[in-house]
Formats: sequence, C-alpha cells, structure tokens
Amino acid sequence: MADRAPQTKYMDRRGWSDIIIGAPYVWLVLFFLLPFLIVVGMSVATKTPTAPPFSFGGDYPLINLQAYQRILTDDLYLRAFLTSLANAAVAMVLCLLLGYPMALALTRMSRGWRNVMLMLVILPFWTSFLLRVYAWMGLMGRNSWFNQMLTDWWNFIVPVDWAVRSIPMMNSNFAVVLVMVYTYLPFMILPLYASLERLDTTLDEAAMDLGSTPAQVFRDVTLPQSIPGIVAGGMLVFIPAAGELVIPTLVGNASDPMIGRIISDEFATARDWPMASAVAVALLVLMVIPTMIYTHYQGRAEGSK
Repeated sequence: MADRAPQTKYMDRRGWSDIIIGAPYVWLVLFFLLPFLIVVGMSVATKTPTAPPFSFGGDYPLINLQAYQRILTDDLYLRAFLTSLANAAVAMVLCLLLGYPMALALTRMSRGWRNVMLMLVILPFWTSFLLRVYAWMGLMGRNSWFNQMLTDWWNFIVPVDWAVRSIPMMNSNFAVVLVMVYTYLPFMILPLYASLERLDTTLDEAAMDLGSTPAQVFRDVTLPQSIPGIVAGGMLVFIPAAGELVIPTLVGNASDPMIGRIISDEFATARDWPMASAVAVALLVLMVIPTMIYTHYQGRAEGSK
C-alpha cells in the first residue's frame, strides 16, 4: 500500500485532469501526426512493382524527390491544383454571400422561430451525402424538370437565335461549384450565426442614434465584429472543398479533374503511391500554412487587447 500512495495522491490531485487534457493530444498524435508522417515517408519513396508498391534504399534511392519535381513541372498537377483552388474559392464566396444574410436573419428572429430555422439548416445532414449528390445529378440532367425550367427561362430572355433545347450543366465546373455550395453552406451559416449572436445590439442602436444609416451600421459595426465568424466559416468551406473527391467525380469533368480525383487515381488506378502521397502533402501544406498564419496573427491581436 505504501508503494501505491504516491500514485494515489497524484491521481487525487492532478491525475484525472492531466488525462482529460492529454487525451486530445494523444488522439492527434495517433490519428493525425503518425499518418501524416507515413504519407510524407511514402512521398519520398520510389515506385516499385512490389506490395506495397514503393521501396526505400537497396536498389532504389533512400530519398526520392521525383514526385515533388513532377508536381512543379507537370501541367496535369498544376492545372488540378488551380482548378481545385478556384472552385473552392468560388464556392466559399458564394456560401458567404448566401450564408451571411441567413445567419444575420437568424439572430433577428424570436427564440422559437430561430430554433426551427436552425433545425432546417442542419436538416440536410440527416440524409446520406451520396444521396444528396445523386439527387443533384438528377436535377441537372438534360431531361429533368429543373433543367427544362431553366431552359425555358433562358429561351424567354434571349434572342431566338440563342435558344437551346437544354442547358448543359452536368460534367462541368459549374455543377461542381453548385453542389459544393449546397453541401457546405451549413458550414458557413453556423460559424457566422455563432459570431453574430454574440454581438452587442446596443452598439447598433447607439450608431443609429448618432445618425448612421442601416447600411453604415452594418459596414462600420456589424461587419467588422463578425470577421472571426467569416474567417472560420471560410476555412470550414474552403479546406474540404479544395480536397473534395466525391462531388467532382460524380458531377465534374474528367478531363479537368480536381486534386482529390488526382490523388484517388494515383493511389487506386496508377498505383503510384509516392506520387499520390506527394500530391496529398502539397495539398495539406497549401491548406495548413494560411491557417497557421491566420491563427498566429489572430493570437497576437487578441493578446494585444
């Protein structure tokens, strides 16, 4: 019993709190850091006809940077990165333009209606993601009622020479962005709502009393205070959208793939695991570095207050 006394005292004082605090770090090490190191290791390996299809040392170089050189020189990867970043940026901006008024309206509603509207925002998560994408595939088909409705509107507003039988929407970047906006819009609305709900409405009233118009109040008071929510929502939309695989595969153009499709094809079809790993590492670096920069300056700004 005497040998167990120090352990018992430690558990009584700090043990459980240390375990609770340390559990997330253990989770990150096991399920993020170690897999990331494995992917980095594979990215500098050499593709071989073995199982697994890569090797280090022996008849092959211990460190092979050929995959990273291909990323910088091959137009396929450069174009895929640019397409992914462009589609993700457009989807993020559209989600912001649609989500900000919705989040602001939620904060102005009564408590009862607010709960109902929030439930409607998260309602799509109750259905299968694949089912929702397939539903959009049906809507964008040439013979769907949605396509025919848009076609009729187009033919009504344009000259007769520009009339079309149907609007080609499937297998295009338009379809990819449209489905991504639908899919990731709740990820923009919820952080914006959380940020806007904490705002002090008396500041708006004070600005109105001093003669500001509603537009000036929004520009000078509401918008600056909601920037953290805008950034958080933008990251929650942009990061997964840039690496999206399912949506571009089902509704996108195979001749103009996004980077998620490239990674999948390199792993599964070409079985070039080093190349796929290098592309994944490059995508992660592109996503993480801006996040770290923002977190650094945000921490400095909060520390200076």
